[in-house]
Amino acid sequence: MSDLHVDEEDICGTGSVTRVRINAPARRNALSLATVEDLHRTLSARPSCTLLLGSTTANIFSSGADLDTDDATRTRLSDLLYDCYEQMITRPGIVIAVVEGAAVGGGAQLTTAADIRVISAQARWRWVGPGHGLAVGAWILPTLLGRSRALDLTLTSRWLHAAEAVQAGLAARVDEDPWSRARELAVSLAGADPAALARVKKVTTADDLLGRLTAERQQNRDSWTGSAPSARTASRQGRLSGP
Repeated sequence: MSDLHVDEEDICGTGSVTRVRINAPARRNALSLATVEDLHRTLSARPSCTLLLGSTTANIFSSGADLDTDDATRTRLSDLLYDCYEQMITRPGIVIAVVEGAAVGGGAQLTTAADIRVISAQARWRWVGPGHGLAVGAWILPTLLGRSRALDLTLTSRWLHAAEAVQAGLAARVDEDPWSRARELAVSLAGADPAALARVKKVTTADDLLGRLTAERQQNRDSWTGSAPSARTASRQGRLSGP
């Protein structure tokens, strides 16, 4: 069963905005296969509209791929997430991630695949990769943050908190009400030329961003068995999971 809430709103009579919210607070919004499949379908069905991606729970965005499933399902889930990242980058419509809490692994990847991030003071990110035998975030963080900081975050899996995220350029500012700010941005975008917005997005992928995404996806597919980390590792990492 999917944990994705999807609704649409007409903005000032000029265009549709789709709001997509993850709703599995008991699992810290861990991403099930059904939820990722639903997100994939939503992205495919609404390629041109502005999409706001967030959570129904203010203190968590997503803890990443669900650890409480079998290895084959987890492998399929993680690979399908890469399809979602590619869709988010290549779709003509703008994606705004609303981040009000922890975004880890696949959750962090979803926020960085978005075009814009609107965040609260409680927002924080963690790219958990090497501890799971994976490369996570290496395809996009150098573009967003520079190679040095990207390596620091992806190799150590340390937390990136809201203040540092703004200083590094991952988000423009901290907002008291991120959803209201995201809607304001959607209203502003509704007055722009959709074709021009799509061209801007296309230009920003010209540095082989998609090639790096494909390389990270393929390497993880080839090297990862889908096995969840040990109970000790999961406990140390707060059960916050993979790609």
